[in-house]
Amino acid sequence: MKTVGALLWEPGTNSGWSVEEIEIDPPKRREVTVQLAASGICHSDDHLDTGDIPLPWAPILGGHEGAGVVTEVGPEVTDLQEGDHVVMSFLPSCGKCRMCVAGRSNMCELGAGVLAGFAPDGTHRIHARGKGVGPMSYLGTFAPYATVPVDAVVKIDPEIPLMPASLIGCGVPTGWGSSVYAAEIQLGDTVVIFGTGGVGMNAVQGAAHRGAKNIVTVDPVAFKREKAKEFGATHPVASFEEAAQLIERMTNGQGADRVIITVDVARGDIVEQANQLTRRGGVIVLTAAAPVMQRDVQFDLFSFAMSGKRLQGSLYGTTNSKNDIPLIADMYKNGQFKLDELITKTYRLEDINEAFADLREGRNIRGVIVYDH
Repeated sequence: MKTVGALLWEPGTNSGWSVEEIEIDPPKRREVTVQLAASGICHSDDHLDTGDIPLPWAPILGGHEGAGVVTEVGPEVTDLQEGDHVVMSFLPSCGKCRMCVAGRSNMCELGAGVLAGFAPDGTHRIHARGKGVGPMSYLGTFAPYATVPVDAVVKIDPEIPLMPASLIGCGVPTGWGSSVYAAEIQLGDTVVIFGTGGVGMNAVQGAAHRGAKNIVTVDPVAFKREKAKEFGATHPVASFEEAAQLIERMTNGQGADRVIITVDVARGDIVEQANQLTRRGGVIVLTAAAPVMQRDVQFDLFSFAMSGKRLQGSLYGTTNSKNDIPLIADMYKNGQFKLDELITKTYRLEDINEAFADLREGRNIRGVIVYDH
């Protein structure tokens, strides 16, 4: 099938995305082809352009958040059929490996290859300029169609609108799960969330769902501080210094119960800032991606150990995609989860570089590419 897609030919150089003709193969064993309705614009794709996530190969078809309708089913696919509405999960879940069987499908063994530049079988499904193209996270949702592994596709209720559903494949569960599962927020907790973009705003929703008493958000962008109130933030502030003073007064010097880091790029100093805000026995959750080669972190190890705190890394919000994607979709349908409110602006695929510029400048909570078929 010939269509168009947004490709990155020189990763790590801030060269931007090239929208051009691509060819997508039909599905092979345990694969499906999906006609996409929309794709989210996520910071992880921008990390490929900036080099925060380095790639030793090119080109790459970007995009790892999408929702659409199955148009073709490959051999040995038994749980999906043409016409099914699906969300694409940026991390696959095979359901058979040690991590999946243990209930930790966010760390499925298949996930190790999401940036390998191939389909799971080591071949290409996408081609451009006579070359094989690697898809982001086996998906490549910066194109109107995608041929993807069935393990990276989750069926949802057809009554759920596909445009907001496109966000449920990465940023939404990553943020929400960081509060609900990774931080294990308890009723009445005081919570601090660093960063209220496409991930952090959903950490705010998760904290509200868990019954946190105080939800302090830290973001330098005034627009995001104001929006955070809509999602459940009780005290939006602009800086760590403001948060520290507020937490000191709010907890009588004890500190926050949970501190969650969901900034755009995690730098070495932010973990210690989180540590300073966290009470004895409290939990720090690091969800934000850091530059891959970063090794230096400022951290008071002595006080951390002596105060019995926990530093918890969180991949994909520690969620189970097969369970939590339909759960979030149903919560949205029932008016218990905000998805429409996350979408600040929609774009055509041809405007993808404008969309990423808006993301970097903090103009959007979420930008979404919409496909016309």
